[in-house]
Amino acid sequence: MSSVAGIRLALCSLRYGPQTGVPFAFFCRKSHSIADPMSTNSEKLSSSRGMSNVADQKQTKRFTVDLSELEKELAIVKSFKKIKRYVTDPGLVNNILYGLDPWDHRTTPIIMECNPGPGVLTRALLDAGCNVVALEGTAKFLPVLKKLEQDACGSLSVLHCDFFRLDPDTENAVEPPSMFSNDLMERIGINEVPWDTGIPIKIFGILKKEKERYLLWRYIYDIYERLSIFRFGRIELNFFMTEELYKNLAAKPGEHRRYRALAVLCNVAFDIQLLHKEHISTFYSSKNVKSPSIDNSEESLRDNLCLVRLTPRKDLFSEQFPPQDGKMFVNMVKQCLTKRKSEILTNLDSWSPGDGEQLLQLLDLPANARTGDISPEDYKLLFELLTNSEDFSQSFVFETCENIPCFAF
Repeated sequence: MSSVAGIRLALCSLRYGPQTGVPFAFFCRKSHSIADPMSTNSEKLSSSRGMSNVADQKQTKRFTVDLSELEKELAIVKSFKKIKRYVTDPGLVNNILYGLDPWDHRTTPIIMECNPGPGVLTRALLDAGCNVVALEGTAKFLPVLKKLEQDACGSLSVLHCDFFRLDPDTENAVEPPSMFSNDLMERIGINEVPWDTGIPIKIFGILKKEKERYLLWRYIYDIYERLSIFRFGRIELNFFMTEELYKNLAAKPGEHRRYRALAVLCNVAFDIQLLHKEHISTFYSSKNVKSPSIDNSEESLRDNLCLVRLTPRKDLFSEQFPPQDGKMFVNMVKQCLTKRKSEILTNLDSWSPGDGEQLLQLLDLPANARTGDISPEDYKLLFELLTNSEDFSQSFVFETCENIPCFAF
């Protein structure tokens, strides 16, 4: 359709409904917001507007930990030169179980645990009746995990693999702990399923602070193009990340310091839940950490890890938004959010000359709307309208974004 006529048709359809014999694409406005993180350590979230929290769930049993049997494995942790964190605290174990809710028998997804180390949480998941795949990147932990696998009667599979090193950028054969996602899924018996089916796998892991943004950007590109693990369906991510990163994901339009491309793209692609918050001192670590902070300063945000659930949205893809357009959408959002106080009309007129104001009117947005004030849902709707315009300059989006590094966002 021509750009101006197409916009008028879409606006007419939204206001009056479809006309007989006239094809059209219907766009609806949806509202998704995120609550602020918890204010106290080791505390469960209460329900808040706009965010689905883990609350009022049944927990049928609690797991107890006997670390005396794991002295050798814990000594391995202390020998590491770089900081690595593992789950060994009984209270933390039970809080993670509460968040993952392995007693929900409506669905039976596999739980994939990333770098379980001594295997304390692994034992708890098995005790809760889960089918677990343990991906361990450190060879020294494999003997105890393999012994646990032998005793698990088929409920546990242990692989020498680092989940965060999946799909290296090479066409050559790779050696453990690197692995290609196709090989991983084949070894654990997971086939590709339609996007609108259930959750086949729940992944649990702890993101390293120095790599968490890089990894999250990697998963953004993967999900929008349905690559890597997302080829196999709506894989749910459950990650401990810094509270600072979580607050960035939780930022709302208008919060220009934190509201950036990563927040917009994550909120379009995922339902986001904050499950739990824990001080870093609770984790068993290769190095000592300082005692809990008593203030609420920006520095204290680095002392807490937030367990965040990222569930791919069932309605992410459609005829108007296929995976083939995913990378283009990511690049468009990145370009818009480079200057969060600039007017988005400039971008729209560059991509579809002369149509910017009508596009904004279609979504009830003011002509002077700033890029940092546009909701994630409206960014997706704008993109869907733009791609239906014959005047949309797709090459412009790619050319202007191809040299912009992810860490700038």
